[in-house]
Amino acid sequence: MTQALPQQTARGYSPPTVRQFGVFLENKVGKLLELVRLFDKGDDVHLCAISVMESADYAVIRIIPNNADAARVLLRERGLSFSESDLLIVELADHHSLTSMCVYLLGAELNIRFAYPLMLGPGGKPTIALAVDDQILAGQVLRKKNFNLLGEEDLP
Repeated sequence: MTQALPQQTARGYSPPTVRQFGVFLENKVGKLLELVRLFDKGDDVHLCAISVMESADYAVIRIIPNNADAARVLLRERGLSFSESDLLIVELADHHSLTSMCVYLLGAELNIRFAYPLMLGPGGKPTIALAVDDQILAGQVLRKKNFNLLGEEDLP
């Protein structure tokens, strides 16, 4: 696993991020399976994380692929409606737990909007996708506390 050098910004450090796609599907039996199979057929893209939020008529499926450009092409070819956003990927370990991550972010007065685990964490370590109010500040805080932040190039 090679890690790129951190990007510098006016605020100092820009953390690595990954692209999440929020795919809008009818809430019907088999629609999720169709979406997952779409990525099974892709040669250069695989799903690393998935989260399902449903309502009566529609569901929003949050996915993190290991290749955002290829995922975008697949979704467009199928005519699926989707949105895109960047998330932090935080690797958890013995001395970098979910609890300590939350404590450090709370100490910086950062709100976690949502979080979900990755299915395929590099190196077999627990890994979480994280949406926060301010990614740059969150990245700075977590990096200062020696958390490992991953980018798309780190995904399996």
